[in-house]
Amino acid sequence: MTSDTKTNESLLLREDKDGIATLTLNRPEKRNALTSELIEDLHKALDEIAEDKSIKVVVIAGAGPVFCSGHDLKEMRADPSYENMLKLFTQCSAMMLAMTRLPQPVIAKVHAMATAAGCQIVAACDLAVVSTEAKFCTPGVTNGLFCSTPGVALSRAVNRKQALEMLLTAEVIDAETALQFGLVNRVVPPDQLDAATDELAQNIAGRSSLTVAMGKDAFYRQLEMPLEEAYTMTSEVMARNMTAHDATEGIDAFLEKRQPVWQGR
Repeated sequence: MTSDTKTNESLLLREDKDGIATLTLNRPEKRNALTSELIEDLHKALDEIAEDKSIKVVVIAGAGPVFCSGHDLKEMRADPSYENMLKLFTQCSAMMLAMTRLPQPVIAKVHAMATAAGCQIVAACDLAVVSTEAKFCTPGVTNGLFCSTPGVALSRAVNRKQALEMLLTAEVIDAETALQFGLVNRVVPPDQLDAATDELAQNIAGRSSLTVAMGKDAFYRQLEMPLEEAYTMTSEVMARNMTAHDATEGIDAFLEKRQPVWQGR
């Protein structure tokens, strides 16, 4: 496999290797605060990846001492009009939705603090691998701006009382607490973060991209459905999945005791 690195000067780095695209927030001097431009670049990268059949998994990381500190407050104060604020939060929400709707699974690789919209990114990702030094917080209430949009992703990742405690108190939680809450999947020592994230990504990248995409889409759709409707929808998805080439290949490979050869169809 080849390795290809694409750089958008300072805001977002993209590296593709072995079917895994790593997107790195790259404003380390500003604690990777999300400007409108960075949100747009991240959304654009996700849209490009959605059409890229060579990419099986996406990893989102942060450069520097902080994973992501949330929205850029200086940019927000430059034009705090309702119209501009609505545009900004709608733009950010659309980017978060793009992660959920992406055919490829998205893994947050968190080495340090993730606050406000940074915590929202972690909650919106499908999976999260974090360092023991990682911390999480939704501190908006401290500044008079409740983290309502981060609360959407947070309340879908952890239970209601845990989400509200984070949102109402602005208290920082450590990595082990985040694991107990269900906000993250794995906690590892800092020097093992890269390897642990790559191991998880490679595991998923070795599956049928069609099967993973169908399964991810069905998983998120069934969450908001009544029980009976969820079973009806997922039964239809599994029936369609079963008629696909990769399901036939996977089952035959299992029966024949060999490795499957996926074609993504």
